[in-house]
Amino acid sequence: MKRHPFFLCLTLALTLASPVVAEVRAVVVGVGDYKVLDADLKGPPNDARLMAEVLIARGIPVADITVLSTDPTGLPPGIAVGPADRSAIIVALDSAGQSSVPGDTVVFYFSGHGAQAPDTSGDEGGGYDEILLPADAAGWKGATQSVENAILDDELQTWAQGLLYRGIKVVGLIDACHSATGFRAIGGEGVARVVDEAALGIPQDVVPVAGSPQPPLSGEFVFLYSSQSDQRSFEYPLADGVTWQGEFTLRLAQTLRDTTGASWSQVLAATREAMVQGPARQMPDGEGPLLDAAVFGEGSGITRWPVAAGMVEGGLLQGLAKGAEVALFANPAQGEPLAVLTLAEVSARTSTLDGALPATAAWAELVSTPPPAPLTLAAPVRADPGDGLDYAAWIAALPPSGDHPDLVPILTGGAVALAGADGVLDPEGPGSSPRIVAEAGESPAQAVARMLEQAAHGLRLREALAGATGRSLTGGAPITMSIDRRMATGGCDAAASPVPYDPALGVAACDQLWLTLTNTGGKSQDVSVLYFTASFAVQPIWPTQNLVNRLAPGESVRVGLQIEEGSTAGLEEIWVLAVPVDPAAPRVDLTRLATPQLTRAVDRGSDAMTLWLEGRLTDNLTDEATDDETAMRGFTLKPAPLAMLRQMVLLKPGPD
Repeated sequence: MKRHPFFLCLTLALTLASPVVAEVRAVVVGVGDYKVLDADLKGPPNDARLMAEVLIARGIPVADITVLSTDPTGLPPGIAVGPADRSAIIVALDSAGQSSVPGDTVVFYFSGHGAQAPDTSGDEGGGYDEILLPADAAGWKGATQSVENAILDDELQTWAQGLLYRGIKVVGLIDACHSATGFRAIGGEGVARVVDEAALGIPQDVVPVAGSPQPPLSGEFVFLYSSQSDQRSFEYPLADGVTWQGEFTLRLAQTLRDTTGASWSQVLAATREAMVQGPARQMPDGEGPLLDAAVFGEGSGITRWPVAAGMVEGGLLQGLAKGAEVALFANPAQGEPLAVLTLAEVSARTSTLDGALPATAAWAELVSTPPPAPLTLAAPVRADPGDGLDYAAWIAALPPSGDHPDLVPILTGGAVALAGADGVLDPEGPGSSPRIVAEAGESPAQAVARMLEQAAHGLRLREALAGATGRSLTGGAPITMSIDRRMATGGCDAAASPVPYDPALGVAACDQLWLTLTNTGGKSQDVSVLYFTASFAVQPIWPTQNLVNRLAPGESVRVGLQIEEGSTAGLEEIWVLAVPVDPAAPRVDLTRLATPQLTRAVDRGSDAMTLWLEGRLTDNLTDEATDDETAMRGFTLKPAPLAMLRQMVLLKPGPD
C-alpha cells in the first residue's frame, strides 16, 4: 500500500498565508445522497456548509468559493452552487486552477464516501487506486475496468501537480477514507465513510496491474487526512440528535474558527487533541511542505459570541453544550463580566440563556463546561450469532441502553467487549477492546459493575480535564516533554539503551518510557503524571508518595513508567498536568484523581484545582469548607489555569 498519495484518507486542508496580492479559491464538495449506490450519508452537506462558513471567516471572498452539494440549503448567500457529480467536480477544479496565478492557493475539500479499487493502469506499482465517490458514482464496469464515475487519486494528483508546476499552492481536505481496514462496526452509532469492494461489485478475480508508480508531488502543498491509513473516518449526530457532521470536519472547523498565527501542524495537533475526546479513536494525519507554514487568512481571535434577544450566536458546532456557563460582557474583548448564566438549550448554531440578561450584555464567553454526562451503553450485540455460547447472564447484568452511547457492549468469546461509540471491535488488534471478565468469586453482575465504574471514572475524568484546560495553539504550554523508550530485552527485568520515542512504532509489554519534563514558563508549576489505559483505568504515575512535584522555572525532572507484563494491545495515553502556583502555596497533587481503587491514601487537602475537578466528576460544585453551593460559582469558575500535555501510546500485541 502506498503512503498517502493525494488521497489516503484526505480530509481538510487549507493553505499558507501568502502576500496580500495572493488569492485563495476553494472547491467544497459534500456528497450525502447517492444516485445509484445504496450508501447515503447524513453529514456531508452539513460539512460543506460548515467548511464554507469557516473559509469565509478566514477571508476567502464568497465569489471565490464553489460548493457542490447534494443539499445546498442553508449555504451563505452569494456562493456558487452546483451538483456533486463527477463532471461538475472536475470542471470546478479546472476552473479554480485556470483562474489562479503563481502565489495563489487552491483549496479542495471533499466530504463523502471513499473506496479502493484495483489499479488497472499500473501507475500504483501493482497496488490499488484510492478513489472518491461523487453523487453519480456507480459500480464496477467490466468494459472500462473501473468504478463508474469515481474520481481516482491519479487524476487528482495530476491536477494538483499541474498547479504546483505553475507555482500555485494546493491544499487538500477530504473527510473520507479509502479502506474498510478489515474491521466491521457492530451496533455503533456512527457511520463510516467508506464503501467496500463487494458493495461496488468489484470481482474478486480482478488483479492489479504491475507497473511503475507515479512520482511524488513536487511543490508547495499540504494535505490533512481525516484518519490514519488503517482507520476509518466516521460521521455522528450532534447532541441535538438531528444534525450530523463528520467528526474530523467538526473538530477542524472548531479549531480553525478563531485560530490566528498558527501553522498547519499546530492546527492538526489541536484537531487531533479534540478528536481524542470524541466517540471514535480516529486520528487525523497530515503531510506536505506547508505543514509548518502559517494557515492562510486570519481567524477572529475572539473567544466571545454575540448575544441578541436572549440568544447566544454559537452552539454545538462551536463547542457549546447545554448546562455550560457563560459570562456576559458589554464588549467583544476585555471588560468586567456583567453576570454568569447557564445555557438552557443548545442547537447547532445558537444557544438559549437561562435567566435575565443585563441591559448592556452583548457578548458571551464560555467559562465553564457542564460536568460529563453519565456513562451510557448501547444495546448489547453478538459479534458472532452462531458461536453457540450462552450470554444470558451477561445480558441480564448490563444496564439498560440509552441514546448517544459512549460504549457498545459486544458479546464475543464468552465475555463482553466494550467497543467505542463507533462499534468497532478490537481496532488495534485482537483483544484491544477491553473485556469484562469475572474475577475469582465475582458474578457477571459484579464484574459489569466494577468495569463500568472504572470506565465511567476514566472517561469522565478525561472529558473534565479537556473542559478545564481548553487548548492553546500558539501560546505554548509552560511544561515541555521529551520521551525516551527503553525496549524490553528478555522480560521486564532488562531493557535496552534509551532511544527517542517514536509514537508510530508503538510499545510492547515491559517496555519503559522515560519522560523529561521541564518548566519553561516564568512561574513555579506543580506537575502530576497520570496514565489512561485501554481498559479505562487511570493510573497514578508521579509524584509518588511524599515526593515533591513542584518545578521552579527552568527546572526539570525525569519520570519513568513501564508497560505492565501481560498488557493487551490498545491505544493508551500519558497525561501530564501542570498547575501554576506561588512558591509558598500548598502542593497540588492531581494523582488522587486516578481510578479510586488505584489511588494511594492521601490527605484530601484543600487545593482548589483538585476540588474543582472532583466537583466536575461528581456533578457537585459545593465548597466543602463552607457547604455553600454557590461558593464555587461566579466569575472565576476555574481556580487556576491548568495545562495538559497528552501523549498517545500505541500498545502493540505481543508475539503469538
